[in-house]
Amino acid sequence: MTTISAPKRQSRALPLLAIAMALALAGGCSRGGDTGADAGAAAPGKPKQEETRVPVEVAVARRETITASFQGTATLEADAQAQVVTKAAGVILKINVEEGDIVRKGEVLAVLDSDRQRLNLQQIRATLNKLENDFSRQRELYERKLIGQDIFDRSRFDLEQQKAAYASAELELSYTQILAPISGVVSRRLVKVGNLIQLNQPLFEVDDFDPLLAVLSVPEREMQRIAADQPVQMLVDARPGEVFLGRVQRVSPVVEAGSGTFRVTAEFRDDKLRPGMFGRLNVVYDTRDNALVIPREALLGEGADAAVFVVENDVAKRVTVQLGHIGDGKAEILTGLADEARVITLGQAAIRDGVKVQVIQR
Repeated sequence: MTTISAPKRQSRALPLLAIAMALALAGGCSRGGDTGADAGAAAPGKPKQEETRVPVEVAVARRETITASFQGTATLEADAQAQVVTKAAGVILKINVEEGDIVRKGEVLAVLDSDRQRLNLQQIRATLNKLENDFSRQRELYERKLIGQDIFDRSRFDLEQQKAAYASAELELSYTQILAPISGVVSRRLVKVGNLIQLNQPLFEVDDFDPLLAVLSVPEREMQRIAADQPVQMLVDARPGEVFLGRVQRVSPVVEAGSGTFRVTAEFRDDKLRPGMFGRLNVVYDTRDNALVIPREALLGEGADAAVFVVENDVAKRVTVQLGHIGDGKAEILTGLADEARVITLGQAAIRDGVKVQVIQR
């Protein structure tokens, strides 16, 4: 009986094992499906992540007047300068002016001791009087045919020679008064009362402040743009915040080979300016009204590579533009932009064409 019951138990166990395995697989699949369903149900409940936008500042392209100018620096100098020297030796007895005084041409600045020159003039004058009397008598004798031609000519020659000596002595006496050679301002006094002055020794310096000149070295590429009488604007460190107006006085026709520049001389007439002041100048050579203008910092390049980023619907678009005049922190746009276009002025380095941006108001 034992040999008959064992095979029956084995045949029943195999179907039971197959059913258990099928249930186990079904349970695993059911759990996996439930997990996917849960994930799918949770996704709609999560907040959707927003796209990152680059913060930028913008400016609006507007119609304005723009000027084109050349910018440079120069030190102001007087149009006329004179170093006053003495033409006679002597001791200074009197000084009539001080530094800063305004003087006119021919005004007496100082007086030297003139005793020696006066005595010499008196001696020559006495001799001249004697020769004039002698010549008068000789002429009477000559007219009466009592003396010859040679005696009369000798008397006339001596008189003319003494007249020349007298004029020279008068000139030497005049040199003891030191006169201003030009009109202007006494910029330096180099002597004091009581000083013994030698011939040709400097005594004063006189500068003519009207006008003052500023000489610019301008690159030769600007030669066709700059001409006489163009307006010039200048800022000086000594008078912050003030703009001084002048004009181009003259333009050199020669380009210096070594530097490739030519000289432009501007003149200024203002009592507030002084020689030696350092100036920053703008030579305005063209002005355009109703020009489409944007801030210069909006440019990504200049020349043929000039471009800007324009904001449209919060998207940055790179636009190639054609430039006109550039100056005073502004750039003229000839083609490429429409009026009221918004151009990015700050933040260009962090964006590229097509990037979404966020406009930040300053």
